[in-house]
Amino acid sequence: MDTEGFAGGEDAAVGGIAADRLRSIIERVERLEEERKALAGDIKDIFTEAKSAGFDVKVIRQIIRLRKQEPSEVEEQETLLDIYRRALGM
Repeated sequence: MDTEGFAGGEDAAVGGIAADRLRSIIERVERLEEERKALAGDIKDIFTEAKSAGFDVKVIRQIIRLRKQEPSEVEEQETLLDIYRRALGM
């Protein structure tokens, strides 16, 4: 037994911290970060495909952003955009 009265196993608390629990949390976050990195690469590949097919990637990104919003928010933004354009004589 060590000085804290714990066996040297994974479940031992070090300085009041459950080392195995901490390691598990850190490893889960690291795995998710790797997955996110892989997904970001996949998304980039899809945008490259869209561009090579002649689509405007900037517009596709705008559409994706709009689809995430509530319809009322989109309508409000479009109304304001129209008002601002008219105010500027556009």
